[in-house]
Amino acid sequence: MKLHTEVSDVKTLDHGAPQRSRSSQMKRTRAANQKVPKWAYLLFIILAGFVTYRLLQHRAAEIKTAQPPARPVTVAKAITKDVPVYLDEIGTCAAYETVQVQAQVSGKIIERHFQDGSDVKKGDPLFTIDPRPYQAAFDQAKAQAALDQATLKRQEDLRARKVISQQDYDTAVANAQKSQAAAEAAQVNLDYCYIKSPINGRVGLRNVDVGNLVGPSTPPLVTIQGLDPIYTDFTVAENDLPLVRKYLGGPNVKVETYLADGSVAPRLGDLYFIDNAVQPGSGTVKARGVTPNPDRALWPSEFVLVRFILDMLKNATLVPSQAVQVSQSGPFVFVVKQDNTVDLRPVKPGQRQDGDLVVVESGVKPGETVVVTGQLALSPGTKVAPQPYAAETSGTLQSGEVGTPKSATSYE
Repeated sequence: MKLHTEVSDVKTLDHGAPQRSRSSQMKRTRAANQKVPKWAYLLFIILAGFVTYRLLQHRAAEIKTAQPPARPVTVAKAITKDVPVYLDEIGTCAAYETVQVQAQVSGKIIERHFQDGSDVKKGDPLFTIDPRPYQAAFDQAKAQAALDQATLKRQEDLRARKVISQQDYDTAVANAQKSQAAAEAAQVNLDYCYIKSPINGRVGLRNVDVGNLVGPSTPPLVTIQGLDPIYTDFTVAENDLPLVRKYLGGPNVKVETYLADGSVAPRLGDLYFIDNAVQPGSGTVKARGVTPNPDRALWPSEFVLVRFILDMLKNATLVPSQAVQVSQSGPFVFVVKQDNTVDLRPVKPGQRQDGDLVVVESGVKPGETVVVTGQLALSPGTKVAPQPYAAETSGTLQSGEVGTPKSATSYE
């Protein structure tokens, strides 16, 4: 009975082993069936990256929408240049020389040798007065002088032999000298018949014609004015006298003369005269410059503009004048930084110069970029979209450039 039980147990054990093996195999099959393929992981990563990219793109769009757009402005770079320290005045021109040609002897004009308004040189003939009476007087005086010289020669021979007295000899000497002087005076009067220009200049409208009788008491025959060089007369306000006295006598003191319409190029001359007293009532001081005028473009009594140059500033910093703005805190400019944002800089502006420029004594360095237009919409840190500034300039006082047509100048 016992043996039978054991055998049954063995059979039972043998029968249970295959069942456990099948159970394990089924579990492994289910595990293999539940394994995720690799392409699913790759797809998941791609989908996750795409979702992340879209989220970041949406976030960037929201940030961009929240930020204000860049402000459009025009800009220019600060430059360095030698510029003058000056005073601008209004003046008039005056002839360098003015001569009223007067007849020195009486007689009838028989010839005129010039055209009214023409240029003449020193020594050119103007009028001829009938010389015949003066030629006859000169010939008579010359003959008398020759006779007296011959008489003096004889008297000298007689005096050497002690034949005549000392008084007779002295009388002969005096007569010879007197007749010689009379001959020279007659020669002068004869020369006065041929009236010549005493200076280089331009003649005006004549006052007499051929056939008129003239003399020392008659009005001037014609007026001649020297136009090259020409005087530039102007005044300096007494408030500017301290500045003028500071530079007066310096090597850079000049007087620049030009016309308001720009038809005449600026003429750079020297300061000739400045008065020693302030004019009562007007509060000004008279000044005069000597201006070259080789083409006779400037005329006497013509109104001109005058730039009284006192000194030269070396390597001054300049920006377009529109770049300098004024607030309650004083003058300032907007400087564009490397990241196209602006910085507000207080500045100390100086004199305005030609070409729409102004000197900046402090606050801006050469080469820095400043905003010229569009400042109203700006504040420190504002993003800008800069464009080069182009200004309409005429260069009215730049030497050698005045009178040129206006052109667009680009500042980069």
